[in-house]
Amino acid sequence: MNQVPRPLEGYPSAADQSLAAELATRVQIEPFNAIATGIFVLAILHTFGAARVIALAHRVQERRNAQATAAGRGHRPSTFAEVLHFLGEVEVVFGLWAVVLFVALTLYAGWPEATHYFSDTVNYTEPVFVIVIMALAATRPVIGFAEAALRTLASAGGATPAAWWFVILTVGSVLGSFITEPAAMTICALLLGRQFYVLRPSTRLKYATLGVLFVNVSIGGTLTQFAAPPVLIVARPWGWDVPFMLEHFGWRAVLAILLSTATCFLLFRTELRGLAERPAVSAIELPDDERSELLPVPAWVVAVHIGFMAWTVFTAHYPALFIGGFLFFLGFAKATAPYQSRIELKTPLLVGFFLAGLVIHGGLQGWWIAPLLGRLNELPLFAGATALTAINDNALITFLATLVPQLDDASKLAVVQGAVVGGGLTVIANAPNPAGQALLGRFFEDGILPIGLLAGAIVPTLIAAAVFRLL
Repeated sequence: MNQVPRPLEGYPSAADQSLAAELATRVQIEPFNAIATGIFVLAILHTFGAARVIALAHRVQERRNAQATAAGRGHRPSTFAEVLHFLGEVEVVFGLWAVVLFVALTLYAGWPEATHYFSDTVNYTEPVFVIVIMALAATRPVIGFAEAALRTLASAGGATPAAWWFVILTVGSVLGSFITEPAAMTICALLLGRQFYVLRPSTRLKYATLGVLFVNVSIGGTLTQFAAPPVLIVARPWGWDVPFMLEHFGWRAVLAILLSTATCFLLFRTELRGLAERPAVSAIELPDDERSELLPVPAWVVAVHIGFMAWTVFTAHYPALFIGGFLFFLGFAKATAPYQSRIELKTPLLVGFFLAGLVIHGGLQGWWIAPLLGRLNELPLFAGATALTAINDNALITFLATLVPQLDDASKLAVVQGAVVGGGLTVIANAPNPAGQALLGRFFEDGILPIGLLAGAIVPTLIAAAVFRLL
């Protein structure tokens, strides 16, 4: 049985064929290409319909409650409603469709080939890394340290909600270049929840803020070559280092972040200033670390936490090492329990599950993405990478670009710029986005709608595109 996915070099040269003809040939050679991509498209459509499934689950449960009340019985969870609620959770969508993919691959190629792809071919290092770095970044000592540092800057603006909002979206996003983007997203999302979203701004401002956050974090990790997944993928094969990143990405990223955040502030300045008059809404449930009355955290405990984060970043390519470090961390957290809140693992695990499912599906999409990228010139390549990022993890886009032979330096820059610029358009566009959605989704009455996120991210995406391509 043929290897799935078939190596890209295993397809015949199609220099004299149109793109459509080349893709048709590849499907003819390997029919599972069409099956895998069809399942992937269904998974994407599922993410866009997840909010409707959640709403249906609520209606089913309300109908069950009404029937129980009429019959004089106590309320009980509806099994059907619980199943619908599970199917509507965005974080589990790609994992659910990965099961469908596994069954399809088993029927097509057999059990050995299916297990080989899922267990040996797919690299789960990034999902596992995100789980660990999220769990570390969300601890009380780290969040307290980040909040204290950002408070110093926010105090220059009177420590108002607007000042916090601006500092988190700018300085917090750039932190991603040093502590990794997933860690920066976790810290920014938690602080935005505490300092901004808890004041219940308008829906338009909620989505605008979310869009700016996702885009800023996506480009904010490009000052270095190790913090943003789409850059990390290409840094070694293309020889990119910190001076190169600062020259071609870093200053543009900082400028785009400032312009996008300032533009959003100007558009919503009246409401942002008015938030200072509002009390926090107690009806919104806060995590344990935001409610608890624990002892002040000593500096040495904070230093040890930061040390564990540094170890995780340093060993990001070696799961055995950073997982081992995380196990030591759990022991340390137990020993210093008076200074800790409950270690939150549910959200990191859900985000890791989401990313693992995305990696599984994405690994079977190279048959059409690689030839598409290989046929584009510099400007179309930038636009194509930006658009493709909306329906694929941007690290996958840049990885496939490394497989395109004879890609010139300008094209390399264009594809990575497009990948990071488009990283805020959807929740699947950039690895840290599921973390932001999981942490901030509780502040949106119907959950975070894909169309709302897209609308909120359009303006900062266009600003970033203009800065990266015109300056």
